[in-house]
Amino acid sequence: MVEPLGNHYVVARPVYSEHLFNEEHEKLHRYHKTFWDHLKLYFRCSPQRVKKVALGLFPVASWLPAYRFREWILSDIVSGINTGLVAVLQGLAFALLVNVPPGYGLYAAFFPVLVYFIFGTSRHISVGPFPVLSLMVGGAVVRLVPDDSTGNGTSTNTSAINEERVMVAASVTFLSGIFQLLLGILQFGFIVIYLSHSLISGFTTAAAVHVVVSQLKFMLQLSVPGYNKPLGIIYTLESVFSQITDTNIADLVTSLIVLLVVFVVKELNNRYKAKLPTPIPIELLVTVLAALISYFCNFEEKYNVAVVGKLEEGFQVPVAPDVGVLQKCIGDSISIAIVGFAVAFSVAKVYSIKYDYPLDSNQELIAFGLGNIVCGSFKGFASSTALSRSGVQESTGGKTQIAGIISAAIVLVVILAIGFLLAPLQKSVLASLALGNLKGMLMQFKEVGILWRKDKYDCVIWVMTFLAAIFLGLDIGLATAVAFQLLTVVIRSQIPSCTVLANVGRSNIYRDRKDYKDIYEPEGVKIFKCSSPIFFANTEFFREKLITAVGFNPQRILRKRNKALRKVRKMLKKGELQVTPKGLICMANHTHESDEELDNNKIEELDQPTNMKDLPIQINWGADLPPSITVPRVDIHSIILDFSSVSFLDFSAMRVLQKTLREFVRINIDIYIAAAHEGLLEKLERCAFFDEEIKPSMFFLTIHDAVLHILLKKDIDSSPELKLPEVNFPSVFQRFKKQE
Repeated sequence: MVEPLGNHYVVARPVYSEHLFNEEHEKLHRYHKTFWDHLKLYFRCSPQRVKKVALGLFPVASWLPAYRFREWILSDIVSGINTGLVAVLQGLAFALLVNVPPGYGLYAAFFPVLVYFIFGTSRHISVGPFPVLSLMVGGAVVRLVPDDSTGNGTSTNTSAINEERVMVAASVTFLSGIFQLLLGILQFGFIVIYLSHSLISGFTTAAAVHVVVSQLKFMLQLSVPGYNKPLGIIYTLESVFSQITDTNIADLVTSLIVLLVVFVVKELNNRYKAKLPTPIPIELLVTVLAALISYFCNFEEKYNVAVVGKLEEGFQVPVAPDVGVLQKCIGDSISIAIVGFAVAFSVAKVYSIKYDYPLDSNQELIAFGLGNIVCGSFKGFASSTALSRSGVQESTGGKTQIAGIISAAIVLVVILAIGFLLAPLQKSVLASLALGNLKGMLMQFKEVGILWRKDKYDCVIWVMTFLAAIFLGLDIGLATAVAFQLLTVVIRSQIPSCTVLANVGRSNIYRDRKDYKDIYEPEGVKIFKCSSPIFFANTEFFREKLITAVGFNPQRILRKRNKALRKVRKMLKKGELQVTPKGLICMANHTHESDEELDNNKIEELDQPTNMKDLPIQINWGADLPPSITVPRVDIHSIILDFSSVSFLDFSAMRVLQKTLREFVRINIDIYIAAAHEGLLEKLERCAFFDEEIKPSMFFLTIHDAVLHILLKKDIDSSPELKLPEVNFPSVFQRFKKQE
């Protein structure tokens, strides 16, 4: 019964244990589906099921018929043109990160867009090359086809090496697509939850630093070999600085000018984005201007600068991946598949929340997997999405993936018709454009201070991920970061927060007794809370914290009492103790006997319940004992375990909990478990947790139910601070009241 009284409420109901509550309130029998039930449901076939699967597999079939042509087409065209121009330049620039000729970056900007148009669920992301992913593919390329295998450096050898590298990049991309496709089919889209924001932020920041270092050789035009191994970034910097005197000044000056112009204009775009109808396409303007200047001033011959050179017109013939490469780059492909999906899904989720439409993580895996398979078959490299390119597509008015198709058409025009115009463009310009897109990732360094103030665990994850990715490489660094992140979860659950609770405000509210002044603790009652699941890794910690909270070790007390009983029997037999109405009186000076002598090498007997049936008197362990018998005094008669935050117990935890509870019960301390989640009691019964000493009746609905049960059991009059008014209920859940 609930009676509202202003902003207060009074509840009158019986004190419920779990057993009494279930007796009074009949539970519905619910059928829980088995694995086979789920399997049958997944594979059942009906017209509705077929339609749902088809629309899920081909999302374009659901949104394209509902396309608002008149309202959206102009915005999508404008957005697609802007995005396409950016995609062309980023494709060329990011190809340098993969260590393949720039033209192959155009394939990575074209094929994945077409596939995503059909299979993707996000309306706003721009699919294509991503610097972090390109660098990871480049790491595999350099490892399998190193620079020092070029022999005498002739154009023939260089061409052969480029062909090998293109094949490696395509094979790695194909295999990463296979992994993504399999994960999507097997419904493993949830895998992204294991990559926290802190991990992704630290990893992408480290990758941005790697990108900066890798582009130095193009900006300075130095012959720096690739180092895809732990501490590779150190070796790369060492190689750069050892050749710093060979820097091509023309490339260096061009790079610095392009970087400065791009950063300034991008800052203006960001500052005045509300006033500008469309962002200034600075990458396009810089590229066109740099290509014209390089062509008319003949930079290649005059200053010996490295240029893009002739881009092959049209598409490459589809090829099968190299089986030998596939066997050597399984780890790289798994890392690329997971990172590519995690980054793309994170960006897509931002826009799905902003524009209120659903995303399917499993379908996204399928879309990116198929995109990478097709792209790898046509000698492209791995794709994901770049935040800057997706920002252009969304900020210029893109409504759907029609804008993506328009951007792919722009890339197609460059591939088929006008690619030759980019031949005189300096590679240092592309390197500078690649660095110009890293500002957002490099600015993530600011998150370290914010995370330190908000959550130190997340801050440590960020720093460790960054350092691991910097010094161990992106592939090993990612694996190390994920392992470290999971380790922090284990540590946090292995060392949970354990507190002793007290009643606050004489109500049914119980909080940490250290945090409040107006508290009440029933005499002889300890309320202990563990804020974590209890499992094999933290069972001993839980036991130690419980023992610390109550102030004694129950096993030690039990053994002391059994030793004392042995001593009492021995002294009674010798006549050294006499039974009187006042208790036991020592009649002689008893000589000290060692614990080993008393134990008689039978330690197991000391762990059994105390048995006083053969004694002429029942010993009160709380009263004064003869001087020769020493047993620690126990002032607690009841312990309540708050299990409201214990989401599960494993079998190891059950065994330790059973042993601990049995030890308390054997020294006459009542144990109660309150607020356990649904199903825990049933699980304990299935696991034969209960016996004659540990009974299901110890479970109560709430802490307050357990407290009231204890007070009623121990006689309420012995607690002067409490007063239960006379009511028509046998036992009442109500507010504690201070006596006037």
